[in-house]
Amino acid sequence: MKPTRSPHLVPFDGSFKVASVSTSPPEGDAKSWGKKKLKKLVEELAELQAALYAADSYSLLLVFQALDAAGKDGVVRAVTSGVNPAGFQVFSFKKPSAEELDHDFLWRTSRALPERGRIGIFNRSYYEDVLVVRVHPDYLAGSQLPKPIDFETVWPDRYESIRDHEKHLVRNGTVILKFWLNVSRAEQKRRFVSRIDTAEKNWKFSVRDVEESWLYPEYLKAYEASLAATSTKWAPWYAIPADDKEYARWAVADVVVRTLRALPLAFPEPSADDRKKMKELRKKLAKDD
Repeated sequence: MKPTRSPHLVPFDGSFKVASVSTSPPEGDAKSWGKKKLKKLVEELAELQAALYAADSYSLLLVFQALDAAGKDGVVRAVTSGVNPAGFQVFSFKKPSAEELDHDFLWRTSRALPERGRIGIFNRSYYEDVLVVRVHPDYLAGSQLPKPIDFETVWPDRYESIRDHEKHLVRNGTVILKFWLNVSRAEQKRRFVSRIDTAEKNWKFSVRDVEESWLYPEYLKAYEASLAATSTKWAPWYAIPADDKEYARWAVADVVVRTLRALPLAFPEPSADDRKKMKELRKKLAKDD
C-alpha cells in the first residue's frame, strides 16, 4: 500500500534534515485539530480496529521514538483511549537484559510483534540501538558483538538490517508506521521544570533524563541519520511536532486512522450453512422466551 500522506512524512531519498522540520504545529486554524477532532478519530479508530481484528489478515505496528518529556505516553493513551484493550498491546524497551545482549539487536522486539488482527505499540524500539547507542557508543562494548567493532560500518549495517527486517514484516501483513515526536530543547526544559514544581508530577522526574538532555544536539544528529536512512515507502517515518501535546496527539491519530481506512478490511461473511444454522438457533432462542 502507498504511504499515508502527511506534511510530516519523512522523505524516502535519504535527504531528511532535522533543521527542515518544526517542533511547533503548522500555522492555521487550531479547530482543525482540536480535542473534538481527536475524539472523532479515536471513535473511528475503535471501529477500524474491530474490522482489523475480524479480518485477521493484517497487523499494525506503531513505533514511537522521542527524546525524554516529548509526550510519548500521552500520545499512546490519547490515541488508544477508545480501542478495545484486547485489540492492542504496548511494549516499552529500555536497557537490554543480559539475555537480550546475547542476541542480535532485533531479537527482543521481534518477540513482541503483534499477531494478525491486533495493533502493537512500541514505546521505544529497536531504534534505540541506532539512537541511544550511537550517542553512547561505549554501550556496544556490552553487546557481545565480534571484536573489533568497526564504528564506520556498524551504523549503516544496522540501518540495512532494520530496512530488511521491516520489509519482511510488511511482506507478511504487518503495516508499520513510525513516529518521531520532535520536541524543542526549550519545551523539554519547561516540562522538566514542571515535573519538579508540580507535586503530582514529581514521580515522572528523572535525574538521568535531565543528564541525557545535555546531549540534545548529539541526539538530533542520531535522529537525523536514522530517519534519513530508514524512512521507506513500506515503513515510513513521520516527524511529528511535539511542542503542542494536543496537536501531536491529533497528528498521530490522523495518520493511523487514514492508514487503516486504506486497508481492504471487511467483516467475514458467514457461509450459507452458517446462516442456516444461525436462523435455526434464533428460532430456538426465541421460543425459550
